[in-house]
Amino acid sequence: MKINKTQNIDVEGSQIILVKENAKLDEFIKDPAELAYVSERLAGKKNVAILNRLDHVLLYRNLEKEDVPLSMRLENARKAGFEMHSMLMDHEVASVTVINGGVDQQVCVAFAEGVALTNYQFLKYLSEDRSKKYSLHEMSLYDEGLSDDHVKKLENLVQAVYLTRDLVNEPLSYLTAMQLSAEIEKMGLDSGFSVEVFNKLKIETLKMGGLLAVNKGSIDPPTFSILTWKPKNAVNDRPIVLVGKGVVYDTGGLSLKPTHDSMDYMKCDMGGAAAVAGAFYAVAKNELPVWIVGLIPATDNRPDGNAYVPGDVITMYDGSTVEVLNTDAEGRMILADALSYAKQYDPELVIELSTLTGSAHMAIDKFGMVGMGNASREVMENLKASGEYTSERVAEFPFWDEYKEQLKSDIADLKNIGGKYAGAITAGKFLEHFTDYPYVHLDIAGPSFNKAPFNYRGKGGSGVGVRILYNFFLDRSL
Repeated sequence: MKINKTQNIDVEGSQIILVKENAKLDEFIKDPAELAYVSERLAGKKNVAILNRLDHVLLYRNLEKEDVPLSMRLENARKAGFEMHSMLMDHEVASVTVINGGVDQQVCVAFAEGVALTNYQFLKYLSEDRSKKYSLHEMSLYDEGLSDDHVKKLENLVQAVYLTRDLVNEPLSYLTAMQLSAEIEKMGLDSGFSVEVFNKLKIETLKMGGLLAVNKGSIDPPTFSILTWKPKNAVNDRPIVLVGKGVVYDTGGLSLKPTHDSMDYMKCDMGGAAAVAGAFYAVAKNELPVWIVGLIPATDNRPDGNAYVPGDVITMYDGSTVEVLNTDAEGRMILADALSYAKQYDPELVIELSTLTGSAHMAIDKFGMVGMGNASREVMENLKASGEYTSERVAEFPFWDEYKEQLKSDIADLKNIGGKYAGAITAGKFLEHFTDYPYVHLDIAGPSFNKAPFNYRGKGGSGVGVRILYNFFLDRSL
């Protein structure tokens, strides 16, 4: 979807005019009868007034309530964009101009973001006669204080979310570990970040035992992708490393998942990898002055005659030994090798994203991600603030050392699962074992994939993780 800034309002084109409560509308509406109609609609419980001009439509949206926090106003604006999108589709609008009629500029941009994110569709596998393409293909923003650069950066961010959703929505029949790496390479070429991909031989040479163990049951080789964005004007002397779980399909391995409402959605188990790739795309495309490195271990997890089994002891990349008690706790096995590999960068911070545990999903559903770690309070608060600003919220869980007790093994350095309780936290503590730097773990199991339509986040891959990370890096670069 194309998003641009306009200096002129096309009076013959469809428009959405954003106004505050009790706004004076006579500067937008000259016809007395129309003015009376719109004023009456917006003064009541209705937030929208529509004037249908046959060949185009004018929509007036009563948008802003200034007595609520900014983060809530922004999210309300995105949801309003979602609602208005359906009205545009009802009128088969192909191009629309969003006019700021006096609302906060951030609110205007958030509204446009909501429209654009709602306009995403994944139609790749539908035949032409079955695909119902949205009519909207262009949105112009009219706001005197808004720069062309700001609008272009919004367009790039939306495109990053689109690409992330595409990756999550792709089935294993297309998106193997090797194809995931190839798609990330394409994103790098388009936006400017570099990509290096380790093949299976290289991974074996490095003795990445966790990644190789999970891959033993697969007919497809694993990959380990390294993404780098290091502009000359980077504000940080040491990189911030992003690590993303790239399990392109998860059967659970020999600890087999049930099919219904579980395994049938497991193409989305690489949501962390997709979010890292999408964040890199947005950061590089918009040329943010931050040095970041991305690490993406990728494989599928299948049962096979050679698959790893409960009871195995695996020697990891850092030399630690892990007793495998559940092969469906595979994400932490491949992430552990990546987190150990990150040490060589002497990172300022490592943020890892993964669809890791059902425990996190059960705890807070799809309304946010579970976060924890040993990074400074400043880092955690900044990350949570970015989550509030983008409505990709972080619910911080405790990270007490007592949880490590559940991971003790009689025959290895640690087990790959804890006990019955606090599964999201014990998974995080397992991963912390492989770090020696400031670390944040974000479990996105809940919001990564929507089984039913969920406002502007849609159905299927939501692209969660991209916008919070982009905003975090944007604030870091100011």
